[in-house]
Amino acid sequence: KHFLVKTKYSEYEGKSIIIATGCKHRKLGLENEDKLIGHGISYCAVCDGAFYKGKDVILIGDANTALQYAISLSSICNKVTIATLFDKFFADQILIDKLKELKNVTIFHNLSSKKLIGESELKAIEFVNTKTNEIITIPADGAFIAIGQVPDNEKFANLADLENGFILVDENKQTKTKGVFAVGDCIKKKVRQVITAASDGAIASLSSVRYIDSLS
Repeated sequence: KHFLVKTKYSEYEGKSIIIATGCKHRKLGLENEDKLIGHGISYCAVCDGAFYKGKDVILIGDANTALQYAISLSSICNKVTIATLFDKFFADQILIDKLKELKNVTIFHNLSSKKLIGESELKAIEFVNTKTNEIITIPADGAFIAIGQVPDNEKFANLADLENGFILVDENKQTKTKGVFAVGDCIKKKVRQVITAASDGAIASLSSVRYIDSLS
């Protein structure tokens, strides 16, 4: 039994497949968002936070990652404004308490992103208050978007069971199809870090070898 993988560039045939497509950051879906990536818009404070030392930034999000980013940015940025869509945080209480202690962090709830202001560089973000319909414009040198990640696994639905878009695997990283394995951020898991992805890869590689050996 062989699998055939077709890409934009070529075709590949093999006895086993390891799916490692990862996730992509969920975007706001606003005009000019893609254009402003790297020019004020970022999805990773760990990667890009240092570029905004001493500047004013906005953090959009309400869960653990968003709060961790906001806390980290508060130590290097002049001012951090965190905006959430709902009227509360969906994060660990220890992070919420820490965030509220920080003097240079301002919290806004019930804000929906409406418009990115700036042509070549982000200048501000326009929000609408979902309770009052008030328009609020917050100036910023940068904005970090932390509203989740989106898997792109629908193309594998015939090979693997999906839950909320993530691939379900067993302890050997095998999907419902023998010989097809999946690893990293594209699978259902609790911790999404480089070290756990590397572990997934090691397990899947050995499992794939054992599967191929079983064919002979």
